[in-house]
Amino acid sequence: MLTGPQFDIAAIAIFICTLALVISQPKGLSIGWSATGGALVALAVGVVHPSNVLTVWDIVWNATITFVAVIIISIVLDLIGFFEWAALHMLRAAKGDTLRAFVYVIILGTLVAALFANDGAALIITPIVYQQMRVLGFTPRQAMPFVMAAGFVADTTSLPFLVSNLVNIVSGNYFHIGFGTYAETMLPVDIVSFLASLAILYFYYKRLLTKHYDPGRLFSPEMAIKDHKLFRASWFVLTALLIGYLASEPLKVPVSLPASVIAVVFLFLARRSEVLSVKKVVLKAPWKIVVFSLGMYLVVFGLRNAGLTAYLSAGIDHVKPAGLVPLTLVGGFGAAVLSAIMNNMPTVLVGCISIAGSSAHGLSHVVLVYSNVVGSDLGPKFTPIGSLATLLWLHVLESKGVKIGWGQYFRTGVVLTVPVLLVTLVSLAAWISVVH
Repeated sequence: MLTGPQFDIAAIAIFICTLALVISQPKGLSIGWSATGGALVALAVGVVHPSNVLTVWDIVWNATITFVAVIIISIVLDLIGFFEWAALHMLRAAKGDTLRAFVYVIILGTLVAALFANDGAALIITPIVYQQMRVLGFTPRQAMPFVMAAGFVADTTSLPFLVSNLVNIVSGNYFHIGFGTYAETMLPVDIVSFLASLAILYFYYKRLLTKHYDPGRLFSPEMAIKDHKLFRASWFVLTALLIGYLASEPLKVPVSLPASVIAVVFLFLARRSEVLSVKKVVLKAPWKIVVFSLGMYLVVFGLRNAGLTAYLSAGIDHVKPAGLVPLTLVGGFGAAVLSAIMNNMPTVLVGCISIAGSSAHGLSHVVLVYSNVVGSDLGPKFTPIGSLATLLWLHVLESKGVKIGWGQYFRTGVVLTVPVLLVTLVSLAAWISVVH
């Protein structure tokens, strides 16, 4: 059994190797297999204990099941043309004004991120918007602001609800925060993040937003709908989903319950559809995220067992006397930098463990919990490896002929993200001081 420095070195080495495999995915190696391999090695050498498996599963099960359910709902909506219908309405409503269309696309991305998670917003909305830009005669360079904006707001506006980002659910589950309590704190903060994102994106891309287009080149939104019966039913399904989310906290049920029930109901309604296969939808769902979450978080738990998160807890205790705003900025930017370097999924759990291990209480504890979420949601925009969704997003764009190099992404990501993160964190500290 490893002890002392050997234990610490093993925990760090397993984490780094696992993370490298998850990010690089050599020869198409699934992230689930990489995380599982890391977890098995950690168990074999004693970095984590068998009892930790149940502890970690208790942390991740609600988040992963909710995420899978929301993505299933998103896949069905995408296949019946729901998101393309919405995008066409936005572009036609802009009446040929590119700047107005840009704002409308950002609003659409914000709404999709809020209700269908950041992954859904980035991976579904971006290809649709890019395709329509090409139909309107935009060159790849002229379409770039729309592409980048859709990907950017998918993360920066994924704060308002627990279900808006897998990171949110993990943190909410760890600290036992209900849907309503979370939304009360983060919905106003998300509005600030949205406005800041809109402003910075406008100033960054305004020189490319001068082209006027003919909305008549777009086909009717109604033509995007591939199953009218299921499309009409989707409005009732989504209303029931929102009601279920709101009722989950007072009824003291996990948010995964309404999400799962609605996903099953939606699949039941879709079973006779001619435009999709229920079996293929289920198989297309991100089941590997379930395996990845358990495996990756077990590897992260090895860092905790080695006492490495205690250093972060000590750092929190050192900053705490400085006041609420400095604590918020340190917590948020700290989580953002870690997310950019080592991916936001392990970062949020490292943050949760560190916060729980610190002496922070009252407002200090509350602001740390939410600043960890903000940093883990926005920090991935610094680098391409910040989140799995970003890596998939870049792959989807490359398949469409849009090549965004890592250097270009990093330069753009830093310039866009730093001011938005700063404004969002300051507004978070101000809002929490008012409502708590």
